[in-house]
Amino acid sequence: MTLLSGSLAADFGGTTDAVVALHGVKVHYPVKEGVLQRVTGQVRAVDGVDLSGPRGQTLGLVGESGCGKTTLGRVIAGLVAPTGGDIWVDVDATQHSEIERLRGVATEDRSPEDQASWKSLESNHRLGSMSRDKQSRYRRNCQVVFQDAFSSLNPRQLVRDIVGRPLRVHKEASGEDLDRRVIELLERVGLDSQHLLRFPHQFSGGQRQRISIARALALNPEFVILDEPTSALDVSVQAQILNLLVDLQKDLGLTYLFITHDLGVVQHMSDRIAVMYLGQIAEYGPTADVFNSPLHPYSRILRDSNPTLEDSLDTVKWDLSGTVPNPVNPPQGCRLHPRCPVARAECGWSIDDVLTDAERNTPVVFETISRVERKSDFRATVSFSEPEQAKKFAKRIGSLAAHEALEQPIRLDDKLVEVSFNEVSEAQLQQLKDGRWSSCTRTQNLGALPEL
Repeated sequence: MTLLSGSLAADFGGTTDAVVALHGVKVHYPVKEGVLQRVTGQVRAVDGVDLSGPRGQTLGLVGESGCGKTTLGRVIAGLVAPTGGDIWVDVDATQHSEIERLRGVATEDRSPEDQASWKSLESNHRLGSMSRDKQSRYRRNCQVVFQDAFSSLNPRQLVRDIVGRPLRVHKEASGEDLDRRVIELLERVGLDSQHLLRFPHQFSGGQRQRISIARALALNPEFVILDEPTSALDVSVQAQILNLLVDLQKDLGLTYLFITHDLGVVQHMSDRIAVMYLGQIAEYGPTADVFNSPLHPYSRILRDSNPTLEDSLDTVKWDLSGTVPNPVNPPQGCRLHPRCPVARAECGWSIDDVLTDAERNTPVVFETISRVERKSDFRATVSFSEPEQAKKFAKRIGSLAAHEALEQPIRLDDKLVEVSFNEVSEAQLQQLKDGRWSSCTRTQNLGALPEL
């Protein structure tokens, strides 16, 4: 399989402008322990994401709870500061090509012209390096509709104050003009002037979400981040809100980042889909392609798990085993492989994988482990209190796909088990064909998903 060159952050149609483009964005939260609260690790909520939002389109960001999609949305909105990486805003294709070129040149190797170009791009388009006025302009142009409309609306304020607050803060309206603008916004989302002097608790869930949408539209933004806007609503109300969002996008030319775990919803709403797992993008591509021929096992599993998508072409449904790994210490290689139904040796296996498997599936064996002497993430000597349990541990490894990844046969010496896996690097998102990206190592080798 020939891998194509390029960056996912630059994949927005070649000549299409991007409202926002992300390069290697990370959000790590420190884990503190002990009386002195020393940092003992980092929760990798978002761990190196490249992505772009094409202007006038809807990008769906999907994944199970805890994968980092909401955190990523908050980073893009400027509500959470990234630990690393760059966020570029309002760049056209030419500017992004220049950003890509300069990112590939070491700082010390850049010519004076390159340095001047990079400085100009940073000061005009890089979030965090732009002037205060330009950053304020971006935040005004990027609005968020949150999942829980009730908690995102001030319960002590009237609808007039909630929807009109952005207009007052930016000094765009006051007095009767403010009331008129608020009524216009309410009518655009299906409400009217009779709702102006009510509190949030006096509305249904769907009406509260309409108020949130009206507030988000108050400053005429181009870019709206929709963080699971319908997940807390009844099915019939969901359809109404989704149709409203589609109509607003057509009328106002909006760009959406639609964050959800519901593939039925994202199939209806999105032009392109980014599938996220454990802080990273697992697959990216046009919506129809991702649904009809997924290139990552996780994408297929998400699709197969949705009861509203029963017309799948595949007769064999795939499923995940186990639970989501610890984001403080994610699996080596492909992060999905401990739960993947088609994982093989090249997917990457480590000592933590077999220890986690023993804890979940053979607890009696795991409880007899007295010591783990690590030489690396891939090599260790495991000591047991009972020889019989050491044999069972070694036999268990031989029954897993992990045995194919062994660098050398397992050495068993009474109560000691020596395990040595082949070292692998972290799975990287690669472009397999035009517009299609996947981090699955098996897909990159075979060109398509293997069958069970």
